[in-house]
Amino acid sequence: MARPKITVVGAGNVGASCAAWIAERDLGDVVLLDIPAAKDMPKGKALDLLQVGPISGYNTHLTGTTDYADTANSDICVITAGMPRKPGMSREDLVAINQSIVSDVTKKLVAASPNTILIVVTNPLDTMCYVAYKASGLPKHRVIGQAGVLDSARMRTFLAQATDVAVENVHAAVIGGHGDEMVPLVRYSTIAGIPISNILKPEQVTAIVDRTRKGGGELVNLIGVSAWYAPGAAAGSMVEAILKDKKLIVPCSVYLEGEYGLKDMYFGVYSKLGSKGLENIIEIPLNNDERAMVEKSADLIRETMKALK
Repeated sequence: MARPKITVVGAGNVGASCAAWIAERDLGDVVLLDIPAAKDMPKGKALDLLQVGPISGYNTHLTGTTDYADTANSDICVITAGMPRKPGMSREDLVAINQSIVSDVTKKLVAASPNTILIVVTNPLDTMCYVAYKASGLPKHRVIGQAGVLDSARMRTFLAQATDVAVENVHAAVIGGHGDEMVPLVRYSTIAGIPISNILKPEQVTAIVDRTRKGGGELVNLIGVSAWYAPGAAAGSMVEAILKDKKLIVPCSVYLEGEYGLKDMYFGVYSKLGSKGLENIIEIPLNNDERAMVEKSADLIRETMKALK
């Protein structure tokens, strides 16, 4: 039986971290692709990761390349390519540059792998998902954005720190656009099944919600560029959910056609991931405050989408 084939586009920090996560779990063989100007860099990173195999005990075959022909017949393609966000740069500043990159990458990937599932990581995330969806011609269940998995992981981390409990006990619900107007749903966030509002003071919850929303910016200010370990792992976990047909429910950016009153846009909502990609959108009841936050987040995405050419 043929092993699954996963292409990761962009051999930079996020792409290489995603490839490492996939390799560690032996999910399939990995192609690490970058632009011709990168020369032998993707080959070097793939070889480096290949040499981790004897130490970690995985048998993943990794290939580095600048040729889309090497990506042919990929089951899943993860798109991390694009200009990273730098200090002082908003996600919206990235639109013009990354629209061109994502559109070009998507068309070449789908030409080589017409049956693939796309996972988009490039920012501004929700807008770039829309670009990939339109450029690919694929059905919506095969173009998914990674955002909520990462944002929820950040909130879970902060909640675990604040309560001094294992992260496994913490479940956090973060939907909406991948930006400063994301929607951490306090009412649906729990620790060992207990609502966080029963454990933390209101001001503690407010501080964690605010830090979650600004989580990406905090890391940019600390590192100087966008984060990579957690984003790479988040995308890798989506690859695993699809390849293993896990029926995993996680927040992802998906194309909406009326859910939550939103249409013709990508937006982070709870989604079930399985072998078909997006298998179902889970629409949860929202109160008036939560719905107002969703609308505010959607408005920000619409504003960003206006910058598309």
